[in-house]
Amino acid sequence: MAIINIDKNNFKETVLKQNGTVVIDFWASWCMPCKMFAPVYDVLAEENENVTFCKINVDDEPELAAKFGIQSIPTVVVIKDGIIKEVLTGLRNKDEIEALLG
Repeated sequence: MAIINIDKNNFKETVLKQNGTVVIDFWASWCMPCKMFAPVYDVLAEENENVTFCKINVDDEPELAAKFGIQSIPTVVVIKDGIIKEVLTGLRNKDEIEALLG
């Protein structure tokens, strides 16, 4: 499944109104750990078609980053049926993220 780029215009529909699991990667183009995590996130999205994978650029969407209390990046937020279930800050590996998807 393709990764969806989220902004304030599509946030509610894509994230809050989704049934099931939504994973959001908060990132920035200048962030080296974010660049290192991007290929891992791409593989996760390909291998988990029943999960919605999204990205939010914190520089482009500071209001959304503030809403989630993002203070460092990368940060991955796992939402199930509109409720935040997990927040992981820092560079993570594929297994750590997959363990939260079940």
